Amino acid sequence: MKPEVQFDKLVVFSGSGVSAESGLPTFRDSDGLWNSHAWEEVSSPRGWQRNPEAVLAFYNERRLKAWHAVPNAAHQAIASLEAAYDVVVITQNVDELHERAGSSQVIHVHGEIAYARGSSEARRRYRIEGAPISMGQLCEDGAQLRPDVVWFGEEVQFLEEARLHIASAGKVLVVGTSLSVFPVASLVKAARGRAEKVLVSLGVEKPPYGCKCLRGKATELVPALAAQWLAEDNDRPN
Repeated sequence: MKPEVQFDKLVVFSGSGVSAESGLPTFRDSDGLWNSHAWEEVSSPRGWQRNPEAVLAFYNERRLKAWHAVPNAAHQAIASLEAAYDVVVITQNVDELHERAGSSQVIHVHGEIAYARGSSEARRRYRIEGAPISMGQLCEDGAQLRPDVVWFGEEVQFLEEARLHIASAGKVLVVGTSLSVFPVASLVKAARGRAEKVLVSLGVEKPPYGCKCLRGKATELVPALAAQWLAEDNDRPN
C-alpha cells in the first residue's frame, strides 16, 4: 500500500554533481575518479581482499578532501527549505556537505566517508572525521577497519526507507545525479503523479516521466528554485 502524499514534505535526491561544485571530483565525468582508478581495484570487496593498502590510500585521500570541502549555495538553499517544509535529503554522496549546510534529515544510501567500520560481520562503526585509516588499525573484535562506504557488489543502505520518503513527498527535487547508478536511480520512480517533480542536472538526456528539467549548475538553479518554493509557501493561506 502506497503512503499518503504529504504536500508539506519535500524530498531531495542528490548526487555527486552537487558536491562537484564544492570541488569534490565525480566518478563518471570525463575527469572523474574512474578515469584514473579502476573501480574493481579500489571500490569492491575483491579489490579490498587483493590490496587493502591501495583501497585505504584511495579513500584516505577522498576523506581528507571531503573534510576540507565547504558547502556551496545549492547545499545551503536545500537546508533553507526546512523553514517551510519537512525536508528529507536522500544522497548518494558520502561527504557531509548537506549536514554542514544545515540539513537535519539526511539519508546516505552509499555510506559516510567520515566513518570507519570493522570488516567483520559485526560492522562496528566509528566516527573518524578527516583522519586516515591505516593497516593494522582494528576495532574491538580485532577486525581491520575499512571505510564505511558501500562498494560495488555490496548492498545499498536504507533503500526501502528512501523509497517510502519519496513516495510520500509532495515535492521531489532531483539534483546533481546522472540517474545511472542502480538500484538507487530507480528510487525516483517512486515519486507520485500528484507530486511536483524537478530535475536539476547538466547531464541527464532523458528526464524521468513527469519531471520538469532545469539544465544548468546546481549552485545557480537550486537557490532560485528554493526561493520560489519558499515564496509559494508564504503566499498560501494559513
